[in-house]
Amino acid sequence: MSHTTQVPHRRTVPDPTAVPTAPPRARRRPSSQQWAAWAFLAPVTLYLTLFYAYPLYRNLDLSLRNYTVRSFVQGDAPFTGLANYRTVFDDPTFAPALFHTVVFTAVCLLFQYAIGLALAVFFNQHFRLSATLRALFLVPWLLPLIVSASTWSWMLNSDSGVVNAALHAVGIDPVNWLTSPSWSLTSVITANIWIGVPFNLVVLYSGLQSIPAGLYEAAALDGAGAWRRFWSITFPLLRPVSAITLLLGLVYTLKVFDIIWIMTKGGPAESSTTFATWSYQLGFGNLLPAFGPGAAVGNLLVIAALVFGLVYVRVQRKQALT
Repeated sequence: MSHTTQVPHRRTVPDPTAVPTAPPRARRRPSSQQWAAWAFLAPVTLYLTLFYAYPLYRNLDLSLRNYTVRSFVQGDAPFTGLANYRTVFDDPTFAPALFHTVVFTAVCLLFQYAIGLALAVFFNQHFRLSATLRALFLVPWLLPLIVSASTWSWMLNSDSGVVNAALHAVGIDPVNWLTSPSWSLTSVITANIWIGVPFNLVVLYSGLQSIPAGLYEAAALDGAGAWRRFWSITFPLLRPVSAITLLLGLVYTLKVFDIIWIMTKGGPAESSTTFATWSYQLGFGNLLPAFGPGAAVGNLLVIAALVFGLVYVRVQRKQALT
């Protein structure tokens, strides 16, 4: 009789370090809240696509092709690469237009911010009629640009303008504000500063409201004067608001077209031509429009605004990390 040896059954001990595997889950269907969120996002996405993404794409396509009036309608313009950009850079108008754009943007931003900040600090005192005067300062911002530019054109008219009339009353010879190459850029800068000051006033005034009054009281008890309180408390704490104000002002000022075109049309002798007015002149101001170079100039403005926007985002991130 044969004896069979039975091997005892060994119990398997689970490994405590093993990661348990979850059973495959069924794919979840979007809930009603997710569908509602997509429904609310759809109009915004459609709006941004139609009025921002598509125009930017079309402008880029215009700058990379040789469009004529016929090809613009039929859509068979040949691809030319960066030829339109080389045409713009080689144009004798490029250098003065770049200089005027930089001067126009820098001077407008400086004076708009400085005057807006001074007015914001002034109205922060909460004196009688403060709200009424603030409302009156908003008038230039609320007026249509064509009305503001036409008003300034009338005021600065060489023959019948009130500015020359006031100068004549004090014995000063009249100035050709809009028809002199020496004064045309100054005239459009002045008009744009007048229009942009209310925006800076409103944003900076709202920023002043967020500064605790206790800081000023403590500084006053320590003997700090008005200037010391401004430079040590107001200006540093307004830095985030100032940054976004300057960025928005920069983007707006780079693309200013209405005021310059109505007042001087970029002249005389291109003395007030900027990239915005030059782009319009190339694309629509001639009997034979140059759509490609005009779009290229417009893209240069877009790139400039994008660069400053990226710089602003990078600075904000560094400030958030410190």
